[in-house]
Amino acid sequence: MKYYFFILLIIFFSACKNEPSKPQDENQVASVATVEKGLILFQENNCAACHQPDQKVIGPSMQEIATIYKKENGSIVSFLKEEADPIVDPKMYESMKINLQVTKTMSDEELESLELYFLSHSK
Repeated sequence: MKYYFFILLIIFFSACKNEPSKPQDENQVASVATVEKGLILFQENNCAACHQPDQKVIGPSMQEIATIYKKENGSIVSFLKEEADPIVDPKMYESMKINLQVTKTMSDEELESLELYFLSHSK
């Protein structure tokens, strides 16, 4: 009888040893969701017609844009709102200016998602 009682105690205490699970970083989850939203906006607005991840087509590559904006501590959102001067290939600005009409209708949240999507391509 003592033997069974001892086994039950061991089972009870081992079952109670509930280590807290590692909480998932909410910022990381939110960031991934925001980047995915940026990808959807990128696709829906045909940004790929001019921007590819790692090569220049018509406009600079997404990698180049992300690298320069990070290095210069620039705001892609401000540029897309036409509140900041272009810092990547300024000579191309006049030819792409018409395309910024699309981004003017986007909310700040959408623009931030698009910015995070671009920045996710930095080296």
